Amino acid sequence: MKLNVETPARLLDVNRLPLNQVETTPEGGLKIGATIRNSDLANDAKVQRDYSVLSQAILNGASPHIRNMATGAGNLLQRTRCPYFRDTAMPCNKREPGTGCPAITGNNRTLAVLGTSEYCIATNPSHMCIAMAALEATIHIQGPKGSRAIPVNSPRTDA
Repeated sequence: MKLNVETPARLLDVNRLPLNQVETTPEGGLKIGATIRNSDLANDAKVQRDYSVLSQAILNGASPHIRNMATGAGNLLQRTRCPYFRDTAMPCNKREPGTGCPAITGNNRTLAVLGTSEYCIATNPSHMCIAMAALEATIHIQGPKGSRAIPVNSPRTDA
């Protein structure tokens, strides 16, 4: 939004929702609330003991100030830092599907090596996302269309 790449008509502050906990699931896994601060998640005893890759990824992915402000959901939902995505004068399938991906044939040295498609080779900047993929995590979403469960490792069908 700072670069006018996205201009949503409305923003919602979800920080007051009671979703800031780490809970053990009946199956022995973890349920991580969307609004938990990254510092709280990384320093949680269960996460450090049983999911150290997640704790380490968060601790290595940002400064203490950012970890204290950023949330788990926000970490996973970071937008790409692809220079073509951020330059609104350039076409980009992530911004506007069907317009093309100049990074595929252009300057793409810092972009994806794995997980690319014919539509896009942009990377997700989240260190936490990589750890979640390694842990074969599933993201549970509740929205106006109901509940969904999305494996982090699921293949993308869009740009």
